[in-house]
Amino acid sequence: MKSTDAKYPVAEIQPTKLEKHGDIRIDNYFWMRLSDAQKNAETKDEQTKKVVNYLEAENEYYDKVTDYTKKFQEDLFEEMKGRIKEDDSSVPYKDNGYFYITRYETGKQYPIYSRKKGNLEAEEKILFNVNELAEGHDYFQLGGLNISPDNKMAVFATDTVSRRQYILKVKNLETGEIYEDKIENTTGGSVWANDNKTIFYTKKNPETLRSEKIFRHVLGTSTTDDVEVFHEKDDTFGTYVTKSKSDDYIIIGSYSTLSTEAQFLDANNPTGNFTVIQEREKDLEYNVSHYKDHFYMLTNKDDATNFKLMKTSIINTSKENWVDVIPHREDTLLEDFSIFKDYLVLEERTNGLNKIRIKRWDKKEDYYLPFNEETYAAGVFGNPEFDTDIIRYSYNSFTTPSSVIDFNMNDKSKEVKKEQEVLGGKFNKDNYVSKRVWATARDGKKVAISLVHHKDTELNESTPLLQYAYGSYGYTIPDSFSSTRLSLLDRGFVFALSHIRGSEYLGREWYEDGKMLNKKNTFTDFIDCSKFLIENNYTSAKHLYAMGGSAGGLLMGAIININPELYNGVIAAVPFVDVISTMLDDSIPLTTGEYDEWGNPNDKEYYDYIKSYSPYDQVEAKAYPNMLVTTGFHDSQVQYWEPAKWVAKLRELKTDTNLLMLRTNMEAGHGGASGRFEALKETAKDYTFFLALENKLGVESIKL
Repeated sequence: MKSTDAKYPVAEIQPTKLEKHGDIRIDNYFWMRLSDAQKNAETKDEQTKKVVNYLEAENEYYDKVTDYTKKFQEDLFEEMKGRIKEDDSSVPYKDNGYFYITRYETGKQYPIYSRKKGNLEAEEKILFNVNELAEGHDYFQLGGLNISPDNKMAVFATDTVSRRQYILKVKNLETGEIYEDKIENTTGGSVWANDNKTIFYTKKNPETLRSEKIFRHVLGTSTTDDVEVFHEKDDTFGTYVTKSKSDDYIIIGSYSTLSTEAQFLDANNPTGNFTVIQEREKDLEYNVSHYKDHFYMLTNKDDATNFKLMKTSIINTSKENWVDVIPHREDTLLEDFSIFKDYLVLEERTNGLNKIRIKRWDKKEDYYLPFNEETYAAGVFGNPEFDTDIIRYSYNSFTTPSSVIDFNMNDKSKEVKKEQEVLGGKFNKDNYVSKRVWATARDGKKVAISLVHHKDTELNESTPLLQYAYGSYGYTIPDSFSSTRLSLLDRGFVFALSHIRGSEYLGREWYEDGKMLNKKNTFTDFIDCSKFLIENNYTSAKHLYAMGGSAGGLLMGAIININPELYNGVIAAVPFVDVISTMLDDSIPLTTGEYDEWGNPNDKEYYDYIKSYSPYDQVEAKAYPNMLVTTGFHDSQVQYWEPAKWVAKLRELKTDTNLLMLRTNMEAGHGGASGRFEALKETAKDYTFFLALENKLGVESIKL
């Protein structure tokens, strides 16, 4: 897969000296960094023009190299699109007397939000047609929909840049009028007080984008008169505002990786003072819900590594008053809980598998929902209704499309409200095989790998296999169904999801063992999974591929520095690869809040450790796999210059003739394109990269 006449761009070398702790690093591509002001200026300065010209030259190179695959990309896109029910709609959910529905229309990129009063036979009232709102925008995101307690108004949030800086507005749902109130640079979330006129919202720092201030706005007044009710001054923390499910309390939360703090206010008294539940302490985390006369906390208090559920009186909220409801268990991670009038619902994870547990408050029953597959994903929906016996949950697996199920906690009956339709007439779940295997890491730990492939795919050294992982922030990627993935499986690929350290697949300790000064376990786990798959004849290095995004892109950068010979091709999506420079720059969005994940390199111990794995700093003169790197020019999570600099340095030093391509979406940010079909086109491009390397395009590939 290489065009004979395509010449890759060579980035200009401008050495910049960077010094810390007496250590000197030379960054030849530091010049690629632009400020937001430079990117957004109507008249571009010379540096901006040079950076944009370089990114566009890389895009042109990508287009030339992949030109012969364009027809296949288009066919693959149509194939994946053909599996999607275009005129689809969500299962209606009930909240405060209305049924709310999200639906799509054939050929349209964006959703339509509507509701029906009282019952599903009532007339549909469209709240927002996002297709109309998105007209004229290259990127558009609607978020933060929040209905007032009297059901008459909605706060909504829009982002047209893809930097996650949302503008809040208010719409009258009875008249359709959009009020003049306009609040900029917010997280998109908001909370109504019970007076139907007071709104609480979160402002971001305009430079670092840290969520740092909570304001109170009264409908119809100037935003310049908004009252700051809380300022999170610790730059390692962020803040947010929410409302209890009971609608009785407004809660402000402050959070870092290792510590949280919450304060509450009677929702009927929006101008009152907030009361702290428990002051922040290092290594103490708690999330709050309200029920009757108590607050319930999911917390790690008393060294509860896997978390437990506690409660305390609303009158006496400090931690010495907390009592156990669900004690800590060494073998089970308590991930979340939901409170209903008669029931407590727990989401747990044991031996990597998530479970849903139902307990009556009167203690007459305590049971788990039955799930039978070896590997699957199940989760509880929002369930805004409090006084109900019905819990709504989702279930799917690598081979089972997603279902939305209503379960009656009283009589244990269940109703499948919706099952994902896979159109095109070719899908049969019995054609696919899924299982879980365990690789042994170099330190003896067992690492789970979830696998799926077509039943007719023979497993041997010639089998193409795509290995995927994330491995950071305790986030556990679910073993869930993907209709797009079928395009790989049907062409003989095996998909392998490695549950490496840095996730919470095997509990909280699994996360702790994959961060800070243990971060390298994440990388070596992935590599040891790769070696296991090769040694057990699932594939070979000639046919093994790897993919990861964001912090998973950091993973990709690390593994190709350590063992590049194991992989034929790698996709690093929006990769966090310039770790040491970013973590030393507290003006960059997210940096200060990340110290508890990666460590603070202002401390020499962490500086040395991070530098020893930071992909950009560890690029060497050696052979690397075929690579496709993707980024978004407006990315607020991982700035575009990290992958751009990395690709330039790889080009400068690598000794192979393998492909190296950088694709920058000049209109998007961290999440990629906003429309559902535009996002699908990006997936088609990614899959084409792997399939071309396997000569599975149905056209003759140009030999390297």
